[in-house]
Amino acid sequence: MSAAKKSAPQRRARPDDPGPDLFAYGTLQFGPVLDVLLGRTPEMDVAVARGWRVAALPQRLYPGLVAEPGRMAGGVVLSGLTAADWRTIEAFEDPEFDLRPIELIGRAEPVRTFVWSAAVTGNEWLPEGFVADHLERYVERATQWQAERA
Repeated sequence: MSAAKKSAPQRRARPDDPGPDLFAYGTLQFGPVLDVLLGRTPEMDVAVARGWRVAALPQRLYPGLVAEPGRMAGGVVLSGLTAADWRTIEAFEDPEFDLRPIELIGRAEPVRTFVWSAAVTGNEWLPEGFVADHLERYVERATQWQAERA
């Protein structure tokens, strides 16, 4: 099947039924980023996804979640997201992400997350490295993006 005829991946939550939770494993797990994008930091709980890896992406500051047997991906579950929150998050996310539910350790129901659909590096994305080297600049970029949307 050619790429032109391939159906688009199901990546966007429906605004009328977004669900309240999102597994965030990258930049959306940081309060300063969420404060800029949503005007608040939603409630969050630590979570782990078995069989996934948080991969560094070529030429990007944010990571991508990719399936990888035997690995574990840490992050947080953002709870209580509204339809407006989802619209903002989805507009902010790269089009190479597919929004889909995944299973998390200790949770009865799958939780939606953004799964990366393009090339990754062989390196892990390290949140502590992001905070130390890039968070301040990333928050500035998010602030500019939000201002341009208004």
